[in-house]
Amino acid sequence: MDHITIHGITGAFVILFAFMLNQLGKINAESKWYDAINAVGSLLLIVYAVFLNSVPFVILNTVWFVISVMGLFKK
Repeated sequence: MDHITIHGITGAFVILFAFMLNQLGKINAESKWYDAINAVGSLLLIVYAVFLNSVPFVILNTVWFVISVMGLFKK
């Protein structure tokens, strides 16, 4: 497995991990942890999308990253 695919899989799992923790009631969607985990996952997916030259995926994850980082600083 190449490093590009590893970035993509890791990013997807990180975001799904945040979602799972929220759904199980372990963290709140308003918490800094939720935003931080989403920021890390979306950043990994941005790298993955850039390597794939997937503009829609870059846009989606850039917005996800920016909103997550904004959430970290507003709290």
